[in-house]
Amino acid sequence: MAIRDWPASERPREKLLAQGPKALSDAELLAIFLRTGVKGKTAVDLARDLLAHFGSLRALLEAGPDRFTQCKGLGSAKYVQLQAALEMARRHLRETLERGDALTSPALTRDFLLHHLRDYPHEVFAALFLDTRHRVIRYEELFRGTVDGASVYPREVAKRALDLNAAAVIFAHNHPSGMAEPSACDQAITQRLRDALALLDIRVLDHVIVGDGKTYSFAEHGLL
Repeated sequence: MAIRDWPASERPREKLLAQGPKALSDAELLAIFLRTGVKGKTAVDLARDLLAHFGSLRALLEAGPDRFTQCKGLGSAKYVQLQAALEMARRHLRETLERGDALTSPALTRDFLLHHLRDYPHEVFAALFLDTRHRVIRYEELFRGTVDGASVYPREVAKRALDLNAAAVIFAHNHPSGMAEPSACDQAITQRLRDALALLDIRVLDHVIVGDGKTYSFAEHGLL
C-alpha cells in the first residue's frame, strides 16, 4: 500500500506537522528525507531496510560516498543533500552557541563539542575562546595528532587567546577509542595550560573529553 493511502496520522509528513519531529521514528525521519521508495517498497520500507543494512541511523549518516551510493535508492544526489543537511545542522548549533552563554549552558556546550569532535579518527585538541561575559568569541581546532595523542603547546594556546582578547577558555579533545575518561597525560596538560593562562589572567573554565556519544567534564569532576 502506498503511503498516500495510509491514515493521515501514520504518514510521516503529516505526523511531523501534527506532533513535531521528535514523535517520528528513525525510519520515518529517513523516509521524509528519501521522499520516494523503490519498486515494491514505500519510502518507509526502504528506510527500514537501509537502517538494518547500516546498523543504525548514525552509521548511515557517517557513511562515505562510496558505501552510501552502493545502496539501492541512494545515489550521489542523495549523498550531497544529506551532507548539506548535516552541515546546516552543525552550523545551526554553532550559531546557537555563539548567541548564548557557554558557561551557563553546559549541555549546549557539550552537544556542540560532541558533534564537532566525536567522529575524527585521530585526536583533535580544540578550544572555545570566551569574552568577559563568557560568550563565545570563536571555536578553533588547534592541534591534531594520531590516535595515540596530540601535541599541545601552551605557548601557542596563550598566544591565540591573547590575539582574540579572550578572558576565558574551554578546552576539548576527542578520544578516538570512544572512551571519555581522562588519562594522566590529559590531566597534566590541563594543569600546564591552566598555569600558563593564569599568568595572563585568562581562566580555564573546563576541559571536555569527547568519547563516542558521551563527554567527560573536568570542571564537573573537580579536576580544575
